[in-house]
Amino acid sequence: MDTTPNPDTGLAKETGPSALPLHKTTGVLREHIIEVLSDSGEGAQKCGQTFAAIAARMGNGIWTVEIIPAEIQPPARSVEGASGNRIRVGAKQISNGGDEADLVVAFNEQAMIGRLRAGELKPGCTILLENKWLTHRDPEIVKAYTETRDDLIEQGFDICEIPMEVECLKHVRDPKKGKNMFVLGLLCNLYSMDMEMAKEQVSFIFRKKRETIIEANHTLLEAGYDWAEANMAFKYRIPAAKSEQAQIVVNGNTSLALGVMASGMQVCAMYPITPATSASHYLSEAFQKVGGVVHQAEDEIAACAFAIGASYAGKCALTITSGPGYSLKQEAIGLAVMGEIPLVVINVQRGGPSTGQPTKGEQSDLLAACFGSHGDAPKVVMAVSTIEDCFYSMITARRIAEAFHMVVVVLTDANLATAQQPFARPQFSDGWVAEAVDQNSLPDGTSPYDWDGRTGLARRLVPGQPHGMHCLTGLAHDRNSRVAYDPIINQEGMRHRSLKLASFQKTLKTPSVFGDDKGDLLIVGWGSSRGAIEEAVERCQADNLKVSSLHLKFIQPMPSGLKQILQNFDKVMTVESNWNDSLDSELIDDDNRRYSNLALLLRSRYLIDIDCWGEVKGQPLKPGAICRAIRRKLGLEGD
Repeated sequence: MDTTPNPDTGLAKETGPSALPLHKTTGVLREHIIEVLSDSGEGAQKCGQTFAAIAARMGNGIWTVEIIPAEIQPPARSVEGASGNRIRVGAKQISNGGDEADLVVAFNEQAMIGRLRAGELKPGCTILLENKWLTHRDPEIVKAYTETRDDLIEQGFDICEIPMEVECLKHVRDPKKGKNMFVLGLLCNLYSMDMEMAKEQVSFIFRKKRETIIEANHTLLEAGYDWAEANMAFKYRIPAAKSEQAQIVVNGNTSLALGVMASGMQVCAMYPITPATSASHYLSEAFQKVGGVVHQAEDEIAACAFAIGASYAGKCALTITSGPGYSLKQEAIGLAVMGEIPLVVINVQRGGPSTGQPTKGEQSDLLAACFGSHGDAPKVVMAVSTIEDCFYSMITARRIAEAFHMVVVVLTDANLATAQQPFARPQFSDGWVAEAVDQNSLPDGTSPYDWDGRTGLARRLVPGQPHGMHCLTGLAHDRNSRVAYDPIINQEGMRHRSLKLASFQKTLKTPSVFGDDKGDLLIVGWGSSRGAIEEAVERCQADNLKVSSLHLKFIQPMPSGLKQILQNFDKVMTVESNWNDSLDSELIDDDNRRYSNLALLLRSRYLIDIDCWGEVKGQPLKPGAICRAIRRKLGLEGD
């Protein structure tokens, strides 16, 4: 038999009396972006996550992006109901989800249409399509499948029809519960992954199941691998180099939870809300092992109040939420500010307003985090930018909250919450954990708010501490925590609470510039956009463009030295995933334009003309899109 690639299907084209193994070369890639798509509940997310974990164990750089429908159980074969995972695999460290996908595996054609419409697929990319729909008993489904397949071929996509269900039925009765493992094996073959390592990873993810279930999944994994080896006309290898350091591969929410435990925080009060819930779920399974408590309250307000009460009693507490929940917590957060009670608030941002896009990432809560409370309520606002940063920022947040008796708001978002990336396994340090609160007897007459005139700080007292007992109030109060409406006393309390923010600001280091310290354009970002921004800047620098970037971790207060950095560049532009008006619109001009969150803050503080660009498509920002925005800003659109 002569076996050659079939350009119409991507499979082998067989001639002769019998099938022989394919003789194919393995193409070497620097990176590839793969998407696995299915209806909700068919296991595409687990398939993608497992494939990413195998690649990471082999030494590849990875970054994953979960594709999650807004509905809990959307209708089958619906464009809006696509569920799955994007996996970017590279020969070096990967810091973001990249641009368009190079290869897509779709359990049905409808799940893929939404990704195509959203511009997530590279023109001409390879699409591995489940072909069971070609013989479905419903003629409308057959028609939809056929029309979609033919249209994709006409558009230039490389379509490979795969008999996934037929092959799975050879090994299991219900292919819906095993198709994802068949696809995992297929991908392991196409990308030259180590099968023993793949089996180990499958055993790990099903470790709580019966041995027979693990064996069945191993069988499906091998079936997919063998089928691809015998039938697929192409194969790739992405060079890998194992790290000399031990690493972990987790998503952002798990990294947050691990950081909470490492920091010595003792109480987490929460109410379930997408996309923050998985962080508290992880804590609920593991927190008690290190002496922590997770309290699920009856609502967001109660959760915040519970955390404040625990912290007032001498513990260090946090509350985890997302945008709508953060809005509900505002009054309670104001109480913590007024009472000067340490509190860490994690806001895993999502699309808004209102219910918005619960499963999609956005960076729209920055101004709410800084100024959301009624009255003047100074608080520290910091943003995490990587999966690893999610871990270490929890340690930093706890220390700030307890050192300055303040609320610390930590902003992350859905893009980081569900993304996976390997990083060096943290080695615990005793220095991460603050010392226990001093509960010794105090001198008679000690004031609970004996503010230092220079720093605004006062000693932290806990209930029952001899000579330190006082009544906590959310009303304006004097140094003895007595309700006071005297104008001078109110001014004094405001001044000292603000001084604490200034005192903390003096501890901050000026962030470093990514690239040259001077140039034609500086891109400023915050949060999860860091990887995409820096990759875009590197691409532009490779084209000899004088572009650099600056990423801010602390946004309230901002560190010193920023104004000088901004002034060293001819132009400055923020890149954010929140709304800003485009001057391309007919009605928009300099008098009515709405700026993005960080651009507005920087313009008002430093009185510098700062432009902004961003997207709110519910998808992570792409380095390619940022590159195009940079070139437009530099007047290079047509080159």
